Amino acid sequence: MVTVAGTTRRRDIRRLLGVLLSTRTATLPTDAVLVAVRTALAWIFIYYGTGKLFGSFNGMGIHRTALYFSNTAHLHPGGLFAVLGGVIELGGGIAMALGLASRLAGLALFGDMVMAMITVTWANGINSEKLPAGYELNIALAVLALVIVVFGAGRLSVDALAERHVGTAEAWSAT
Repeated sequence: MVTVAGTTRRRDIRRLLGVLLSTRTATLPTDAVLVAVRTALAWIFIYYGTGKLFGSFNGMGIHRTALYFSNTAHLHPGGLFAVLGGVIELGGGIAMALGLASRLAGLALFGDMVMAMITVTWANGINSEKLPAGYELNIALAVLALVIVVFGAGRLSVDALAERHVGTAEAWSAT
């Protein structure tokens, strides 16, 4: 004979397993994680973008970045790619922080990291013991950017605010 306490305990265990093994995501935790992903991306890309463009945080600045892109990454003209990389990283970082045009920004940041892997870090392997570093950071940042491309910025973003005021994509396609 099963007691009431035993039935309650089994029900609690089933609920706990249901939560732990569920493939469905709840909206509030999803939105919180998307904010965390956007914040991490923003912090890192703003740091590197301002270093490339302005020499902030002991960065190379635009001139030395252009020389590095020409000589090491073999990207010509180096000045164009230095500005392009810096603008993508700084602008993409700011867009991620705000959740503004985040899918587009995520796609640009993904492309930036793929280019960094192809031109600089791939030859060093995943975990280089020498400078320049391996491509492990590039992979992590590229995949985090893809998370935003696929899932969007979430409800805690300027994108969501704009969608509420302007309307959804479905409403626009119906007209």
